[in-house]
Amino acid sequence: MKKEKEIPVYLVCGFLDSGKTEFLKSILTPDGLADGSRTLLFLCEEGEVEYDEAELKRRNVILLPIDSYEQLTTEMLRECEKKYRPEQVIFEYNGMWSMEQLDREILPRNWLLYQIVHMVEAPTFQLYAQNMASLMMEKLRNADMIVFNRCDQELKEQLRRRNIKMLNRRATIYLEFTDGTTEDYDSGLPPFDMSGEVLELGDEDYGVWYTDVQEHPDRYEGKKVRYRGMVAQSDKFPQGSFVAGRFAMVCCAEDTTFLGMICFGPDRDRFKTKDWVWVTGEVRTEYVKLYKGDGPVLHTLSVEPAEPPAEELVYF
Repeated sequence: MKKEKEIPVYLVCGFLDSGKTEFLKSILTPDGLADGSRTLLFLCEEGEVEYDEAELKRRNVILLPIDSYEQLTTEMLRECEKKYRPEQVIFEYNGMWSMEQLDREILPRNWLLYQIVHMVEAPTFQLYAQNMASLMMEKLRNADMIVFNRCDQELKEQLRRRNIKMLNRRATIYLEFTDGTTEDYDSGLPPFDMSGEVLELGDEDYGVWYTDVQEHPDRYEGKKVRYRGMVAQSDKFPQGSFVAGRFAMVCCAEDTTFLGMICFGPDRDRFKTKDWVWVTGEVRTEYVKLYKGDGPVLHTLSVEPAEPPAEELVYF
C-alpha cells in the first residue's frame, strides 16, 4: 500500500483583529512560506485587512474562504487535497474555534501540524483572558510561537508581570510595538532589581521569580533571596531537604499547581507540610535526581514561621 504524502500544516490563530492577516502577509513572500510551493491558505475569519488574491496566485498560494466551523470536515479537506495537490497548508484560524478538535478529529492523517502561531492583541489580552479563558489558554499552551502585537512599554510591563512564560515554557514569545519594533519577550533582563544584597520577593512576585529562576538559574547563581512560602515535606525530596513554595492558578481552579523550591538546610524537621514560613536562602545550581539533571535549589540561611498571606494563590 502506497504511503500517503505528508503535508505540513501551519496554523495561525488568534481572536478577531489580533493581527493574523498582517502576520501571514509578512511571511507569504518568496523568501518565506510563499517560496513557490503550492500552498492552500484556508481563511477561517475575515477581518479588516484583506489579501491580494492576484498576488497570492502569482506566488502559487490558493486562498479558500471557510464560512463556518461545520464546513471544516475531513472529507472537504480530502477533496481540496485531490483538487489542488498542495505541498503545504496554512490556516488563518478563527480564535473562537477549537484547535485541538481540528488536530485530533478533522485534519487528514497525512496533514501534519507543523507549527502553531498564536497572535494576541496586547491591549485586549487581559479582557479575553478573563472572559474567554479556556479558548485563550488552549491556544497559548499549544503554540510554538506567540506574538503580542500593538504593545507599548506599559503593556510590556503588564505582560512581564503576568508571567506569560508560565503558560507555555517551550514557546518563543515576541512583543511587537506600535512603533514597528520587535522584542523578544525574554529579553535577557531579569524581571527584578538585582542590585540589593538580598532579593526581597513580595507575595505577588513569587510566581514570576519561580519561572525565571527555572528558566535562567545562572541569573540567580549565588544570589540571596527571601520570600514567604508554604512548606511541603515528602520522602521523594532529596535527603535533608524540604520544599517551600506557593500554589498557582494559571486560568481556572482546574489548573492549580504547586510551584516549590527545594530547600537544603538544618530547618527541615522544624516545620510540617502546609506550614507558612519566611525563607531566606542562597540560590545554587546543583544536580538533583528529582530534576533528572541540574537545577536551582536554595541553601537556607534562615527559616522562620510566617502568617499566611492575604491571598494564598499566585495568579498568572
